[in-house]
Amino acid sequence: MSTEEKSLHFIEQIIEENLTNGFPQNKLRFRFPPEPNGYLHIGHAKSICLNFGLGLKYNAPVNLRFDDTNPAKEEQEYVDAIKEDLQWLGFQWDKELYASDYFQQLYDWAILLINKGKAYVDSQSSEAMAEQKGTPSQAGVDSPYRNRSVEENLALFERMKNGDFEEGTHILRAKIDMTSSNMLMRDPIMYRVLHKEHHRTGNDWCIYPMYDYTHGESDYLEQISHSICTLEFVMHRELYDWFLDQIYDENLVRPHQYEFARLNLNYTVMSKRKLLQLVQENIVNSWDDPRMPTISGLRRRGYTAASIKKFCENIGVAKRENIIDYSLLEFCLRDDLNKTAPRVMAVLDPVKVVITNYPEGKEELLDAENNQEDESAGFRKVPFSKEFYIEREDFLEVAPAKFFRLSIGKEVRLKNSYIIKGESVVKDAEGNITEIHVTYDEDSRSGSGTEASKRRVAGTLHWVSIQHAVEVEVRLYDRLFIDEAPDSHKEKNFLDFINPNSLSIIKGFVEPSLGTAVSGDKFQFQRLGYFNVDKDSTASKLVFNKTVGLKDAWEEKGKKDSNSINNALKEINKYFKVATREERIAIRKEIGDTLAGISNYSLLQNSFKKNINNNKSSLLFANLILKYAPLKSSDYDKDDLTKLYTMSLRSESTFVRSRAVLNLYHLEFESDFVNSFRDEILKLEANPPKSSTEREKEFIEQFLNKL
Repeated sequence: MSTEEKSLHFIEQIIEENLTNGFPQNKLRFRFPPEPNGYLHIGHAKSICLNFGLGLKYNAPVNLRFDDTNPAKEEQEYVDAIKEDLQWLGFQWDKELYASDYFQQLYDWAILLINKGKAYVDSQSSEAMAEQKGTPSQAGVDSPYRNRSVEENLALFERMKNGDFEEGTHILRAKIDMTSSNMLMRDPIMYRVLHKEHHRTGNDWCIYPMYDYTHGESDYLEQISHSICTLEFVMHRELYDWFLDQIYDENLVRPHQYEFARLNLNYTVMSKRKLLQLVQENIVNSWDDPRMPTISGLRRRGYTAASIKKFCENIGVAKRENIIDYSLLEFCLRDDLNKTAPRVMAVLDPVKVVITNYPEGKEELLDAENNQEDESAGFRKVPFSKEFYIEREDFLEVAPAKFFRLSIGKEVRLKNSYIIKGESVVKDAEGNITEIHVTYDEDSRSGSGTEASKRRVAGTLHWVSIQHAVEVEVRLYDRLFIDEAPDSHKEKNFLDFINPNSLSIIKGFVEPSLGTAVSGDKFQFQRLGYFNVDKDSTASKLVFNKTVGLKDAWEEKGKKDSNSINNALKEINKYFKVATREERIAIRKEIGDTLAGISNYSLLQNSFKKNINNNKSSLLFANLILKYAPLKSSDYDKDDLTKLYTMSLRSESTFVRSRAVLNLYHLEFESDFVNSFRDEILKLEANPPKSSTEREKEFIEQFLNKL
């Protein structure tokens, strides 16, 4: 196999094999089939890049087909947004089509199936149908209406079409096999009654086809050669083929369905229903809120089409589900913006600096490189004067040895400018620094070629001249969720993991070159991150969104939290070795402070589960997670808690037993749960283990008196 062949993903390999076996290349046709019931998200971007990428690779047309078969949830707004997203990503479809284009043909084929005895009208309630459908291990039961005559079915279906029946009273089902091991083949629904206005067909129809019936038939009508879906449609493939079998003409191209792994991204949700909930409950401001994983939200935040396509290319096309780290998406963005975004200076938490030996009224225009990664980007002029802003965190009045920014008596360089030295500060009545007074070395101007300009100092700061600064609104965005898998926890609402710091709005100052920036313009605020101009900007007020930081703060925090957990677990071993109670209290406090500072729900849960074992250090650590971690008792699985307390109360260590009793006494558990350990603790009272201490006996007495 050649190197090129090895690099092909499995769908490309299938296509290559089809071509080798005689399938005409000019018959290749693909499609992207969104349902217009919400905005596209980053997961859809993977499907878009796959389908349109195949079109480009094989010079084959790609249709944009809207599967608009549910007027209760679909809107023209979503159609327009989907088209805008596709064009922004740089893809152009061959034909713009709609499943609603085929309503008459689909209806005619349904009549054909009724006449062939392969479809019937069912008049059961949805509850009755669900019950008679069976389970994966139990065969279904035929509907009492399954053997209606063709004539009766035709008459009822006609009346359904004419709007004679209320919603939910009748449906049309395919007559396949109620004993099939594939639940989807147990007489699936083809049509239901819906008295809803359709965004394209208005009130022409009172019945609407189901997705499983519509999808394959639409592919066939469009002569799609390769119908590419995500893995959740694997079980649907048998039904896809069954419907095609009923109408297939061997002189035409028969579509085939292939499935690939969908994109699962941590620290977000991909369900359209949940994304809609975020919008409807005003958790976010809109579908294109820059915290949303929607393509429009990413675009508004400052993501580039190139970075999203590169991300989709990097994660590849596979058959197995996996979870992609959000950091990879941000890496692709930084990599792209690093090459294209102009460097500018902005100060977001300003403190005033005055150069006491700089001439009054003097102004200079300094040369600043626009992008060192792009030689063609050139230079710009940046004004400099006696007074300017720096970031408040870039100054400490008294600084530690490794503080390489401005402090009293120390020098730093101002970017593209002079070397300055901290001399004194001015404070308000509360002791807050309002001004920093410095002196400058007149001969140290950057690029002047003097000996002083070549002098090395420890730090370089960005700045903005106060006289020339443009005041702007800056929206600092962060990830919307604080947990890596917000919708994966049993009995937990994904909204419980909303990041309270996902948005903060501040005032900042930028250099005057940004005064003419327009919506969509992207910049690197030096030393701060990448920012873009939001569409809310006006001629008199610029609004910037923080797109991404220069470093991955979440990855650093994740590593720090994991290391903290591991280090705390090592410290627990000392607990059993020290001689005094005071030493144990100190160790417990240190571990408690560490656990209290970790907000990663999944990390804490995994650590808790992992440490429920017969090792005394592990059991004590799991009990300390319960006591100190910022989770509620109800957040833990009840079976895990039962196992932990059973093992802890039977532990050889008095420290483990004592901590378990104290947790049961102090933490907020349901009374029935606490009472379930009464007999175990009574045994400890009646027959104290050899390792039992007076304090343990005291804790047991307190616990039993509370019951």
